Amino acid sequence: MKLKSLFICQACGYSAPKWMGRCPDCNGWNTLAEETVTASPHTRISDSEIIPLMLDEIEYEKGERFLTGIGEFDRVLGGGVVPGSVVLIGGDPGIGKSTLLLQVAERITSGSRNVLYISGEESPSQIKIRSGRLNVSAKPIYILSETSIDDILEHLQKTMYGALIVDSIQTMFTSGISSAPGSVSQVRETASILMKYAKKNSIPVFIVGHVTKDGTIAGPRVLEHIVDTVLYFEGDRGHPYRILRSVKNRFGSTHEIGVFEMREGGLEEVVNPSSLFLSERTAGSAGSVVVTSLEGSRPILTEIQALVSSSPFGIPKRGAIGVDYNRLLLLVGVLDKRVGIHIQGQDIFVNVVGGLELSEPAIDLSIIAALTSSFREIPIDSSTVVFGEVGLAGEVRGVTSAEVRVKEAAKLGFKRCIIPERNANQISVNTVEVIGVSTVKNAIDIMFH
Repeated sequence: MKLKSLFICQACGYSAPKWMGRCPDCNGWNTLAEETVTASPHTRISDSEIIPLMLDEIEYEKGERFLTGIGEFDRVLGGGVVPGSVVLIGGDPGIGKSTLLLQVAERITSGSRNVLYISGEESPSQIKIRSGRLNVSAKPIYILSETSIDDILEHLQKTMYGALIVDSIQTMFTSGISSAPGSVSQVRETASILMKYAKKNSIPVFIVGHVTKDGTIAGPRVLEHIVDTVLYFEGDRGHPYRILRSVKNRFGSTHEIGVFEMREGGLEEVVNPSSLFLSERTAGSAGSVVVTSLEGSRPILTEIQALVSSSPFGIPKRGAIGVDYNRLLLLVGVLDKRVGIHIQGQDIFVNVVGGLELSEPAIDLSIIAALTSSFREIPIDSSTVVFGEVGLAGEVRGVTSAEVRVKEAAKLGFKRCIIPERNANQISVNTVEVIGVSTVKNAIDIMFH
Protein backbone atom coordinates (compact mmCIF):
# COMPACT_ATOMS: atom_id res chain seq x y z
CA MET A 1 0.00 0.00 0.00
CA LYS A 2 1.15 3.50 -0.77
CA LEU A 3 1.64 5.99 2.06
CA LYS A 4 0.93 9.64 1.57
CA SER A 5 0.70 12.71 3.74
CA LEU A 6 -2.42 14.86 4.07
CA PHE A 7 -3.33 17.84 6.19
CA ILE A 8 -6.57 17.06 8.04
CA CYS A 9 -8.68 19.54 10.00
CA GLN A 10 -8.92 18.40 13.62
CA ALA A 11 -12.31 20.10 13.99
CA CYS A 12 -14.33 18.92 10.99
CA GLY A 13 -12.22 16.27 9.20
CA TYR A 14 -11.57 18.26 6.00
CA SER A 15 -8.43 17.07 4.20
CA ALA A 16 -6.08 19.05 1.95
CA PRO A 17 -2.83 18.16 0.15
CA LYS A 18 -1.03 21.15 1.67
CA TRP A 19 -1.19 23.17 4.86
CA MET A 20 -3.52 26.17 5.06
CA GLY A 21 -3.87 28.62 7.90
CA ARG A 22 -7.65 28.47 7.78
CA CYS A 23 -9.86 25.46 7.08
CA PRO A 24 -12.08 26.27 4.08
CA ASP A 25 -14.84 23.97 5.40
CA CYS A 26 -15.35 25.03 9.05
CA ASN A 27 -13.35 28.31 8.88
CA GLY A 28 -11.23 27.26 11.85
CA TRP A 29 -7.78 28.81 12.19
CA ASN A 30 -4.68 26.60 12.63
CA THR A 31 -6.76 23.40 12.80
CA LEU A 32 -5.03 21.50 9.96
CA ALA A 33 -2.50 18.92 11.13
CA GLU A 34 -0.33 16.66 9.00
CA GLU A 35 -1.22 12.97 9.08
CA THR A 36 0.15 10.00 7.20
CA VAL A 37 -2.63 8.00 5.60
CA THR A 38 -2.72 4.76 3.68
CA ALA A 39 -3.99 4.87 0.12
CA SER A 40 -6.12 1.74 -0.03
CA PRO A 41 -6.83 0.17 -3.42
CA HIS A 42 -10.34 0.46 -4.82
CA THR A 43 -12.63 -2.28 -3.58
CA ARG A 44 -13.92 -4.54 -6.31
CA ILE A 45 -17.67 -4.61 -6.62
CA SER A 46 -19.05 -8.01 -5.67
CA ASP A 47 -20.49 -10.19 -8.42
CA SER A 48 -23.20 -11.49 -6.10
CA GLU A 49 -26.71 -10.33 -6.74
CA ILE A 50 -27.98 -7.50 -4.56
CA ILE A 51 -31.63 -7.96 -3.61
CA PRO A 52 -33.49 -5.16 -1.84
CA LEU A 53 -36.13 -6.14 0.70
CA MET A 54 -39.62 -4.78 1.06
CA LEU A 55 -40.16 -2.93 4.31
CA ASP A 56 -42.93 -5.33 5.36
CA GLU A 57 -40.68 -8.35 4.78
CA ILE A 58 -37.89 -7.22 7.08
CA GLU A 59 -37.79 -9.22 10.31
CA TYR A 60 -37.18 -7.12 13.36
CA GLU A 61 -36.52 -8.32 16.87
CA LYS A 62 -37.20 -5.54 19.30
CA GLY A 63 -34.35 -5.31 21.76
CA GLU A 64 -35.40 -4.90 25.37
CA ARG A 65 -33.90 -2.00 27.27
CA PHE A 66 -32.43 -2.59 30.68
CA LEU A 67 -32.35 -0.02 33.47
CA THR A 68 -29.13 1.03 35.14
CA GLY A 69 -30.93 1.99 38.34
CA ILE A 70 -29.87 5.64 38.06
CA GLY A 71 -33.19 7.24 37.18
CA GLU A 72 -31.80 10.50 35.78
CA PHE A 73 -29.36 8.62 33.53
CA ASP A 74 -32.07 6.24 32.29
CA ARG A 75 -34.38 9.20 31.58
CA VAL A 76 -31.86 10.89 29.29
CA LEU A 77 -31.21 7.64 27.42
CA GLY A 78 -34.93 7.40 26.68
CA GLY A 79 -35.94 4.82 29.28
CA GLY A 80 -32.85 2.67 29.74
CA VAL A 81 -29.89 1.22 27.87
CA VAL A 82 -30.47 -0.41 24.48
CA PRO A 83 -28.27 -3.51 23.89
CA GLY A 84 -25.83 -2.85 21.06
CA SER A 85 -26.04 0.94 21.37
CA VAL A 86 -23.01 3.23 21.40
CA VAL A 87 -23.27 6.20 23.77
CA LEU A 88 -20.83 9.11 23.57
CA ILE A 89 -20.50 11.30 26.69
CA GLY A 90 -18.69 14.65 26.43
CA GLY A 91 -17.97 17.36 28.96
CA ASP A 92 -15.33 19.68 30.36
CA PRO A 93 -12.34 18.18 32.19
CA GLY A 94 -13.18 17.40 35.81
CA ILE A 95 -16.94 17.79 35.33
CA GLY A 96 -17.59 14.20 36.46
CA LYS A 97 -17.75 12.02 33.32
CA SER A 98 -15.57 9.25 34.72
CA THR A 99 -17.32 9.47 38.08
CA LEU A 100 -20.72 9.07 36.44
CA LEU A 101 -19.67 6.09 34.33
CA LEU A 102 -18.05 4.31 37.28
CA GLN A 103 -21.30 4.68 39.20
CA VAL A 104 -23.23 3.48 36.13
CA ALA A 105 -20.91 0.47 35.92
CA GLU A 106 -21.71 -0.47 39.52
CA ARG A 107 -25.47 -0.24 38.89
CA ILE A 108 -25.21 -2.33 35.69
CA THR A 109 -23.41 -5.12 37.57
CA SER A 110 -26.34 -5.22 40.01
CA GLY A 111 -28.39 -6.64 37.16
CA SER A 112 -26.17 -9.73 36.75
CA ARG A 113 -24.03 -8.13 34.02
CA ASN A 114 -20.27 -7.81 34.16
CA VAL A 115 -18.63 -4.59 32.93
CA LEU A 116 -15.22 -3.94 31.37
CA TYR A 117 -13.90 -0.46 32.16
CA ILE A 118 -11.16 0.42 29.65
CA SER A 119 -9.05 3.38 30.70
CA GLY A 120 -6.43 4.99 28.50
CA GLU A 121 -5.72 7.84 30.92
CA GLU A 122 -5.61 6.28 34.40
CA SER A 123 -3.89 3.30 35.92
CA PRO A 124 -5.93 0.57 37.66
CA SER A 125 -4.72 1.81 41.06
CA GLN A 126 -6.02 5.32 40.33
CA ILE A 127 -9.43 3.93 39.40
CA LYS A 128 -9.38 1.85 42.58
CA ILE A 129 -8.78 5.00 44.65
CA ARG A 130 -11.74 6.74 42.98
CA SER A 131 -13.98 3.72 43.48
CA GLY A 132 -13.17 3.81 47.20
CA ARG A 133 -14.15 7.49 47.39
CA LEU A 134 -17.41 6.72 45.57
CA ASN A 135 -18.12 3.64 47.74
CA VAL A 136 -18.31 1.46 44.61
CA SER A 137 -18.44 -2.09 45.94
CA ALA A 138 -16.29 -4.92 44.63
CA LYS A 139 -18.72 -6.25 42.04
CA PRO A 140 -17.86 -7.77 38.62
CA ILE A 141 -16.26 -4.59 37.27
CA TYR A 142 -13.09 -5.40 35.36
CA ILE A 143 -10.44 -2.73 34.79
CA LEU A 144 -8.19 -2.71 31.74
CA SER A 145 -5.58 -0.01 31.25
CA GLU A 146 -4.91 -0.18 27.51
CA THR A 147 -4.89 2.15 24.50
CA SER A 148 -4.46 -0.30 21.60
CA ILE A 149 -7.89 -1.09 20.16
CA ASP A 150 -6.38 -4.15 18.44
CA ASP A 151 -5.26 -5.66 21.76
CA ILE A 152 -8.61 -4.79 23.33
CA LEU A 153 -10.53 -6.61 20.58
CA GLU A 154 -8.25 -9.63 20.93
CA HIS A 155 -9.15 -9.78 24.62
CA LEU A 156 -12.87 -9.31 23.88
CA GLN A 157 -12.83 -12.33 21.57
CA LYS A 158 -11.86 -14.48 24.56
CA THR A 159 -14.14 -12.95 27.21
CA MET A 160 -17.68 -11.66 26.81
CA TYR A 161 -18.89 -8.70 28.88
CA GLY A 162 -22.31 -7.19 29.48
CA ALA A 163 -21.16 -3.63 28.81
CA LEU A 164 -18.01 -1.72 27.81
CA ILE A 165 -16.81 1.68 29.02
CA VAL A 166 -14.01 3.41 27.08
CA ASP A 167 -12.34 6.38 28.78
CA SER A 168 -11.50 8.10 26.53
CA ILE A 169 -11.77 7.69 22.73
CA GLN A 170 -9.00 10.27 22.15
CA THR A 171 -6.44 7.94 23.77
CA MET A 172 -7.31 4.90 21.64
CA PHE A 173 -5.38 3.92 18.50
CA THR A 174 -5.23 1.17 15.92
CA SER A 175 -2.03 -0.07 14.27
CA GLY A 176 -3.73 0.09 10.87
CA ILE A 177 -3.32 3.89 10.90
CA SER A 178 0.07 5.51 11.38
CA SER A 179 -1.14 8.85 12.80
CA ALA A 180 -0.98 9.65 16.51
CA PRO A 181 -3.79 8.86 19.00
CA GLY A 182 -6.36 11.64 19.15
CA SER A 183 -5.98 12.56 15.48
CA VAL A 184 -9.01 12.67 13.22
CA SER A 185 -8.14 9.40 11.49
CA GLN A 186 -7.57 7.50 14.73
CA VAL A 187 -10.69 8.81 16.45
CA ARG A 188 -12.85 8.03 13.45
CA GLU A 189 -11.44 4.52 12.92
CA THR A 190 -11.40 3.42 16.58
CA ALA A 191 -14.99 4.66 17.07
CA SER A 192 -16.07 2.71 13.98
CA ILE A 193 -14.41 -0.46 15.30
CA LEU A 194 -16.18 -0.13 18.65
CA MET A 195 -19.48 0.56 16.91
CA LYS A 196 -19.17 -2.61 14.78
CA TYR A 197 -18.32 -4.67 17.86
CA ALA A 198 -21.33 -3.31 19.75
CA LYS A 199 -23.76 -4.04 16.91
CA LYS A 200 -22.40 -7.52 16.21
CA ASN A 201 -22.49 -8.69 19.84
CA SER A 202 -25.47 -6.59 21.12
CA ILE A 203 -23.32 -5.12 23.87
CA PRO A 204 -23.75 -1.46 24.92
CA VAL A 205 -20.61 0.65 24.69
CA PHE A 206 -20.14 3.93 26.58
CA ILE A 207 -17.44 6.24 25.21
CA VAL A 208 -15.98 9.31 26.91
CA GLY A 209 -15.04 12.17 24.58
CA HIS A 210 -12.93 15.22 25.31
CA VAL A 211 -14.31 18.64 24.45
CA THR A 212 -12.71 21.63 22.74
CA LYS A 213 -12.52 25.22 24.00
CA ASP A 214 -15.91 26.06 22.52
CA GLY A 215 -17.54 23.12 24.32
CA THR A 216 -17.94 20.70 21.41
CA ILE A 217 -16.61 17.15 21.40
CA ALA A 218 -13.06 17.07 20.09
CA GLY A 219 -12.50 15.37 16.76
CA PRO A 220 -14.50 15.37 13.55
CA ARG A 221 -18.26 15.74 13.53
CA VAL A 222 -18.39 12.30 11.94
CA LEU A 223 -17.70 10.89 15.43
CA GLU A 224 -21.13 12.09 16.54
CA HIS A 225 -22.66 10.57 13.41
CA ILE A 226 -21.15 7.15 14.12
CA VAL A 227 -22.58 6.72 17.62
CA ASP A 228 -26.25 6.23 18.50
CA THR A 229 -26.48 8.67 21.39
CA VAL A 230 -24.55 11.84 22.23
CA LEU A 231 -24.76 13.18 25.79
CA TYR A 232 -23.19 16.34 27.15
CA PHE A 233 -22.36 16.62 30.84
CA GLU A 234 -22.67 20.29 31.72
CA GLY A 235 -22.17 22.32 34.86
CA ASP A 236 -20.52 25.32 36.41
CA ARG A 237 -17.47 24.72 38.58
CA GLY A 238 -18.96 27.17 41.07
CA HIS A 239 -22.15 25.12 41.47
CA PRO A 240 -22.55 21.53 42.65
CA TYR A 241 -25.28 20.86 40.06
CA ARG A 242 -24.59 18.88 36.91
CA ILE A 243 -26.89 18.62 33.88
CA LEU A 244 -26.76 15.57 31.61
CA ARG A 245 -28.27 16.66 28.29
CA SER A 246 -29.02 14.59 25.19
CA VAL A 247 -28.22 16.21 21.82
CA LYS A 248 -28.66 13.06 19.73
CA ASN A 249 -30.59 9.90 20.51
CA ARG A 250 -31.67 7.28 17.98
CA PHE A 251 -33.73 5.51 20.64
CA GLY A 252 -35.47 8.37 22.41
CA SER A 253 -36.07 12.10 22.78
CA THR A 254 -33.27 14.64 22.47
CA HIS A 255 -34.98 17.08 24.83
CA GLU A 256 -34.64 15.19 28.08
CA ILE A 257 -32.17 16.22 30.79
CA GLY A 258 -30.90 14.57 33.93
CA VAL A 259 -29.99 16.60 37.01
CA PHE A 260 -27.28 15.52 39.44
CA GLU A 261 -25.59 17.05 42.44
CA MET A 262 -21.86 16.55 42.95
CA ARG A 263 -21.10 15.61 46.53
CA GLU A 264 -18.11 14.18 48.37
CA GLY A 265 -19.34 10.67 47.77
CA GLY A 266 -19.96 11.18 44.05
CA LEU A 267 -22.95 12.16 41.96
CA GLU A 268 -26.42 11.96 43.44
CA GLU A 269 -29.69 12.18 41.54
CA VAL A 270 -31.89 15.24 41.95
CA VAL A 271 -35.42 13.85 41.78
CA ASN A 272 -37.09 17.27 42.13
CA PRO A 273 -34.89 19.86 40.34
CA SER A 274 -37.47 22.65 40.82
CA SER A 275 -37.16 22.66 44.60
CA LEU A 276 -33.38 22.52 44.30
CA PHE A 277 -33.08 25.52 41.97
CA LEU A 278 -35.46 27.57 44.13
CA SER A 279 -34.03 26.53 47.51
CA GLU A 280 -31.97 29.71 48.01
CA ARG A 281 -34.38 32.19 46.48
CA THR A 282 -34.79 35.45 48.40
CA ALA A 283 -38.39 36.63 48.60
CA GLY A 284 -39.12 40.32 47.98
CA SER A 285 -36.04 40.94 45.83
CA ALA A 286 -36.45 43.24 42.81
CA GLY A 287 -35.37 41.77 39.49
CA SER A 288 -36.26 38.18 40.40
CA VAL A 289 -39.00 36.02 38.86
CA VAL A 290 -39.81 32.31 38.71
CA VAL A 291 -40.36 30.64 35.33
CA THR A 292 -41.48 27.15 34.35
CA SER A 293 -39.22 25.75 31.64
CA LEU A 294 -39.97 22.49 29.87
CA GLU A 295 -36.99 20.19 29.37
CA GLY A 296 -38.30 17.28 27.31
CA SER A 297 -41.31 15.98 29.23
CA ARG A 298 -40.16 17.44 32.54
CA PRO A 299 -41.26 20.88 33.78
CA ILE A 300 -38.59 22.66 35.85
CA LEU A 301 -39.14 25.78 37.92
CA THR A 302 -36.14 28.03 38.19
CA GLU A 303 -35.33 31.62 39.04
CA ILE A 304 -34.34 34.26 36.51
CA GLN A 305 -32.57 37.33 37.87
CA ALA A 306 -32.04 40.65 36.11
CA LEU A 307 -29.98 43.69 37.04
CA VAL A 308 -30.63 47.03 35.34
CA SER A 309 -28.37 49.87 36.48
CA SER A 310 -27.16 53.19 35.16
CA SER A 311 -24.13 52.93 32.90
CA PRO A 312 -21.04 54.99 33.82
CA PHE A 313 -19.74 54.64 30.25
CA GLY A 314 -21.00 55.88 26.91
CA ILE A 315 -21.72 52.37 25.67
CA PRO A 316 -23.90 50.33 28.05
CA LYS A 317 -22.95 46.75 28.84
CA ARG A 318 -25.03 43.64 28.24
CA GLY A 319 -24.55 40.25 29.89
CA ALA A 320 -26.52 37.01 29.62
CA ILE A 321 -25.80 33.80 31.53
CA GLY A 322 -28.09 30.86 30.85
CA VAL A 323 -30.19 32.68 28.21
CA ASP A 324 -29.54 33.57 24.59
CA TYR A 325 -27.74 36.91 24.28
CA ASN A 326 -29.45 37.90 21.03
CA ARG A 327 -32.83 37.04 22.51
CA LEU A 328 -32.09 39.39 25.39
CA LEU A 329 -31.34 42.25 22.98
CA LEU A 330 -34.61 41.57 21.17
CA LEU A 331 -36.64 41.71 24.40
CA VAL A 332 -34.94 44.96 25.47
CA GLY A 333 -35.98 46.45 22.12
CA VAL A 334 -39.59 45.28 22.64
CA LEU A 335 -39.68 46.92 26.08
CA ASP A 336 -38.38 50.17 24.66
CA LYS A 337 -40.56 50.35 21.54
CA ARG A 338 -43.82 48.64 22.54
CA VAL A 339 -44.11 49.40 26.25
CA GLY A 340 -42.21 52.66 26.62
CA ILE A 341 -39.76 51.38 29.26
CA HIS A 342 -36.51 52.96 28.09
CA ILE A 343 -33.63 50.85 29.38
CA GLN A 344 -31.52 50.91 26.22
CA GLY A 345 -28.99 53.24 27.86
CA GLN A 346 -28.67 51.09 31.02
CA ASP A 347 -26.29 48.28 31.88
CA ILE A 348 -28.33 45.07 31.66
CA PHE A 349 -27.42 41.66 33.08
CA VAL A 350 -29.58 38.52 33.13
CA ASN A 351 -28.74 35.28 34.92
CA VAL A 352 -30.44 31.89 35.32
CA VAL A 353 -29.80 30.74 38.88
CA GLY A 354 -28.15 27.35 39.32
CA GLY A 355 -26.21 27.27 36.06
CA LEU A 356 -29.14 25.97 33.99
CA GLU A 357 -29.23 26.78 30.27
CA LEU A 358 -32.69 27.86 29.06
CA SER A 359 -33.26 28.16 25.33
CA GLU A 360 -37.00 27.83 24.75
CA PRO A 361 -38.99 31.01 23.85
CA ALA A 362 -41.42 30.40 26.74
CA ILE A 363 -39.03 32.24 29.07
CA ASP A 364 -39.40 35.55 27.15
CA LEU A 365 -42.13 37.01 29.35
CA SER A 366 -40.25 36.14 32.54
CA ILE A 367 -37.12 37.92 31.29
CA ILE A 368 -39.18 41.02 30.52
CA ALA A 369 -40.77 40.81 33.98
CA ALA A 370 -37.37 40.56 35.68
CA LEU A 371 -35.97 43.50 33.66
CA THR A 372 -38.97 45.68 34.50
CA SER A 373 -38.83 44.72 38.17
CA SER A 374 -35.16 45.63 38.44
CA PHE A 375 -35.59 48.89 36.52
CA ARG A 376 -38.54 50.07 38.62
CA GLU A 377 -37.15 48.61 41.88
CA ILE A 378 -40.49 46.88 42.47
CA PRO A 379 -40.34 43.20 43.48
CA ILE A 380 -42.68 40.67 41.87
CA ASP A 381 -44.95 38.71 44.18
CA SER A 382 -42.91 35.69 45.33
CA SER A 383 -45.86 33.33 44.80
CA THR A 384 -46.12 34.21 41.09
CA VAL A 385 -44.87 32.18 38.11
CA VAL A 386 -44.52 33.86 34.69
CA PHE A 387 -44.03 32.28 31.27
CA GLY A 388 -44.90 33.03 27.64
CA GLU A 389 -43.32 33.75 24.27
CA VAL A 390 -43.03 37.40 23.21
CA GLY A 391 -43.25 38.61 19.60
CA LEU A 392 -41.74 41.71 18.03
CA ALA A 393 -45.13 43.43 18.03
CA GLY A 394 -45.29 43.11 21.82
CA GLU A 395 -47.83 40.26 21.75
CA VAL A 396 -47.66 37.30 24.11
CA ARG A 397 -47.89 34.02 22.20
CA GLY A 398 -49.00 30.64 23.45
CA VAL A 399 -46.56 27.91 24.50
CA THR A 400 -46.71 24.12 24.52
CA SER A 401 -47.71 22.01 27.55
CA ALA A 402 -49.02 25.00 29.51
CA GLU A 403 -51.10 22.87 31.88
CA VAL A 404 -48.09 20.71 32.77
CA ARG A 405 -46.16 23.87 33.67
CA VAL A 406 -49.02 25.21 35.81
CA LYS A 407 -49.42 21.89 37.64
CA GLU A 408 -45.72 21.90 38.53
CA ALA A 409 -46.08 25.43 39.94
CA ALA A 410 -49.12 24.37 41.97
CA LYS A 411 -47.26 21.35 43.33
CA LEU A 412 -44.56 23.63 44.76
CA GLY A 413 -47.06 25.98 46.39
CA PHE A 414 -47.24 28.89 43.94
CA LYS A 415 -50.56 30.75 43.95
CA ARG A 416 -50.61 32.72 40.69
CA CYS A 417 -49.52 32.07 37.11
CA ILE A 418 -49.32 34.79 34.47
CA ILE A 419 -49.43 33.02 31.12
CA PRO A 420 -50.48 33.65 27.50
CA GLU A 421 -54.19 34.28 27.06
CA ARG A 422 -54.38 31.53 24.45
CA ASN A 423 -53.29 28.95 27.03
CA ALA A 424 -55.29 30.33 29.97
CA ASN A 425 -58.59 29.01 28.61
CA GLN A 426 -57.23 25.45 28.51
CA ILE A 427 -56.05 25.22 32.14
CA SER A 428 -58.09 23.10 34.52
CA VAL A 429 -56.02 23.57 37.69
CA ASN A 430 -58.17 25.01 40.49
CA THR A 431 -55.50 25.53 43.16
CA VAL A 432 -53.72 28.30 41.21
CA GLU A 433 -55.02 31.64 39.97
CA VAL A 434 -54.37 31.63 36.21
CA ILE A 435 -54.22 35.05 34.53
CA GLY A 436 -54.07 35.21 30.74
CA VAL A 437 -52.36 38.13 29.02
CA SER A 438 -52.30 39.02 25.34
CA THR A 439 -49.64 41.75 25.28
CA VAL A 440 -46.48 42.61 27.18
CA LYS A 441 -48.02 45.89 28.33
CA ASN A 442 -51.00 44.02 29.74
CA ALA A 443 -48.71 41.66 31.63
CA ILE A 444 -46.65 44.48 33.13
CA ASP A 445 -49.78 46.35 34.22
CA ILE A 446 -50.99 43.24 36.08
CA MET A 447 -47.65 42.50 37.75
CA PHE A 448 -46.78 46.04 38.87
CA HIS A 449 -50.14 47.67 39.59
